[in-house]
Amino acid sequence: MEEIKVVKVGSKQEMDDFLNVTDKIYAGCSQYVPDMRSDVRAMFTSIGDASQRTSEAQPFVAYRGQEVVGRVVGVVNKKANDTWKTHNVRFSMIEFIDDLAVSKALLDAVEAWGKAQGMDKLQGPMGVTDFDKEGMLVEDFELRGSMTAYYNPAYYPKHMEQLGFEKEVDWLQIRINIPKEVPARYVRVAQYAREQFGLKVKFAKRHEVQKGEYGPKIFKLLNEAYAPIFGFSAFSQKQAQMFLDKYVPLFKMDMVPLVENEQGELVGIAVTMPSLTEALQKSHGRLWPTGWYHLLKSLKWKHEDNTEMLLVAVRPDYQGLGVNALFFDKLIPIYNKYGIKWAETGPQLEDNVRELTQWKPLHPETVKRRRCWMRRI
Repeated sequence: MEEIKVVKVGSKQEMDDFLNVTDKIYAGCSQYVPDMRSDVRAMFTSIGDASQRTSEAQPFVAYRGQEVVGRVVGVVNKKANDTWKTHNVRFSMIEFIDDLAVSKALLDAVEAWGKAQGMDKLQGPMGVTDFDKEGMLVEDFELRGSMTAYYNPAYYPKHMEQLGFEKEVDWLQIRINIPKEVPARYVRVAQYAREQFGLKVKFAKRHEVQKGEYGPKIFKLLNEAYAPIFGFSAFSQKQAQMFLDKYVPLFKMDMVPLVENEQGELVGIAVTMPSLTEALQKSHGRLWPTGWYHLLKSLKWKHEDNTEMLLVAVRPDYQGLGVNALFFDKLIPIYNKYGIKWAETGPQLEDNVRELTQWKPLHPETVKRRRCWMRRI
């Protein structure tokens, strides 16, 4: 059998191979949800822009002869390493056929690349930024994936264990059925938050978020709320604007409630949107020739019956004061208006008890455990 060769992606053909390897690995897999290939290309372009560089990232692709058999991205997030006083090299976007020689060659390549930069631990899957997909699925492989989290075959975690990786942290996702009425507990707590703390819910206009005053306010809040969370590093102003320009045009603004205090300060935000999972599957990750139609149809004309709760952030000094109840008090009637039957959160750290227990009145189901692996270099 021919030797596995791992090369740094440098040419257009190698980038095409990097993108196309998922076609082979997930052929016939109804659970897999592809990334938009244009987004992946754009991500590497933005990483290469020195004006936005807070991370170094290097994509690799693996070949056996002329056959493409895997890919991975090595990431050194300088800001995260400085914040947490670590020397970690991350692996991201890893994909490989069921051959231990392939997964070993890919991870060894990232390890060597990181070691050359003085790193002493390999961890992942972790993103270039904290809005990128993180964690390898280790349970519930029969469930369909989503647009915001990885799906991978069941053999992936088996390879990680065989290659000497250990658990660093796990994330969980929460799935809930949308009730027809707002649970009484949320109604009661929301009313208390309004009366006792002067909190109010606002829905901003799109231009107020993308180009106006609310964009910077939102990212200031995110940087404060997420500061203690594993691996987080603050978003820069340029990173923030990049995300605003990319994602705000996709939002339904009445599904993105903001909470302000009596002084008009932003103290909470919930970012939710109708799922694009089916649309992305039908597009096969390509806008052309028909992918744009499936996405537009899902966004504008015929929503899927579930929503993705992308993030919830509350300023630390307002946590526990009913902000989450205010979100649900507004969102549940809106979900019913759009015919949304169920919702799924993004990955949440398994030891974040406060975050996980907020869903209790909605009778949550815990699904899709995913893992960050680590190995000392």
